[in-house]
This record gives sequence, structure tokens and C-alpha cells, in this order.
Amino acid sequence: MIKGSYVALVTPFKNNKIDYDSLEKLIEFQIENNTDGILLCGTTGEAPSFSEIEKNELLTFCIKKIDNRVPVMVGTGTNNLEKTIDATNKAKKLGADSALIITPYYNKPTQNGMYHYFKEVATKCDIPIVIYNVPSRTGINIQAETTLRLAHEFENIVAIKEASGDIFQASKIIKDAPELFSVMSGEDALNFPLMACGAKGAISVTANILPDRVHQLIISCLINRYDMARHYHQELLAINKILFIETNPIPVKEALNLMGMIDLEFRLPLFKLSNDNRDKLKKCLETYSLI
Repeated sequence: MIKGSYVALVTPFKNNKIDYDSLEKLIEFQIENNTDGILLCGTTGEAPSFSEIEKNELLTFCIKKIDNRVPVMVGTGTNNLEKTIDATNKAKKLGADSALIITPYYNKPTQNGMYHYFKEVATKCDIPIVIYNVPSRTGINIQAETTLRLAHEFENIVAIKEASGDIFQASKIIKDAPELFSVMSGEDALNFPLMACGAKGAISVTANILPDRVHQLIISCLINRYDMARHYHQELLAINKILFIETNPIPVKEALNLMGMIDLEFRLPLFKLSNDNRDKLKKCLETYSLI
């Protein structure tokens, strides 16, 4: 079962190249601070900006450095079925433990179209598959009924990263899914509420800078210590909000830069924070003693 606190890891750049020295330090920082799993090549990692060569090199490097110390999830989804199948099979060959596959963006498929899309991926890829539902980026929502149909029919569709913000939808999946199917929170502000509803973990942006505290929130819920989890939830309220003051991963990369962990570099069309928002971020980080 996929569970716990997975970090949606950023990708540091230097002179428009992947900064592997900083990337190695980020990996070690995560493992030393109790992250339960690492997601590579997700939205937070700026994967759409990678060439195929870069993506393969990054996965090879990271999977070797992680060295089975924590599970590795890889974002392999696109809006092209054959590319998604190819990327998913390549990730498996390189050593990934699971694949995160986004609902097809731009195409705006129907629920039946999404069912058949994920069916094709599941039947042609021998790796645990996590559906990624993020309507704010894709323009579509995979409904609970479609997710449940897939979860019951395909054993290797094992989880969903729910970033719809719809607690009713997530709760319905939790209630009616197979026993070993996981709902993973995809919005840091909703980690605690979704865990209280029965989610099994989170795929977190905030964990990039506060991995141990996000882990503690999630593990507290998993052992039914909701009093302790509520404490962490309230403690993380401000940072969870500020990290989405502009489009992710802009604020979290700015935060890591202010913490001295990475150079401040994005790939267009992403761009640095406005001055006002950077000032707000700095003040927030200071309250957490991060800078």
C-alpha cells in the first residue's frame, strides 16, 4: 500500500542545467528528515520543461542515490497515451516503485474516455499506478465513480493523488475503494482533513522545506493520534498557504533558495516571485526559524 508523506521534490537548476550537486543534497535532506517516499518529475519538479534525455538522466541519478532507502514514485503521465505508456515502462525499467499518471490535460476527455485511457495504461504497464486528479491544472475532474471503477477492475491501479479540493469526492473513494487502495492528499492545506476522512498519506509540496513536520502530521493520523496531528496541522497553516501565493513551484523554490539549499532558477514560463510576495514569504519563513 502506498502511504505516508511523499515529497513532490523540486528540481534545482544552474545555468539552465539540472544542478545534480544540489539535487543530491535535497535527497539526503529528505531522507534524513523522515520523508516516507519521493516523487520525481512531478509538477513541482518542473517536469514539463525536461527533454527526454534530461528526464532519463535525472531518474537514473536519483534512483541510484536514493538506493531503495525510500520508495520512488515518478510522474509519467501526459495527454498522449503512447507517450505515457512508454514513459511509464521506462520508469519501471529504471527502478521506479510506482508511477503517477495525471488525467489527460487539454484534450478534455469524458469520464468514459478517462476510464479507457487508464485501462490501456494499466494493461500495458507492469507497475503500481497512482492516478493524479488536479482539475485546476488539467481542466477536468475524474469523478469518484470512474476512479472506483478503475480501482476495482485493475489491481495495479493502487492509489489516487486527490487535488480536486472536493472532500466529499475523496471521502466517497475512501469509503468504496478496495481495502488496499490509497487516497493521497494532493493539497497540503487539506492533508489533515483528508487523513481524518481516511486518506493514507500526502504527496506534499511543503515537505520540501519541512519534511519531518509533514511526516509527523501524517504518521500521527495513521496511528490515530489526531490530537497530535491537529497540532501539526495548525502549526503548518501559514506555510501551507504562503507556498501557494503564486503558482507552484515558484514559492517553494524561492523558499529553498532563501534557506541556502538551491540556486534561484526556473525554466520559462515560470518566473521568480513578485517583490511583495517574496517579502511575505521571507517573513513567514522567519516565523518558522527557517532563515
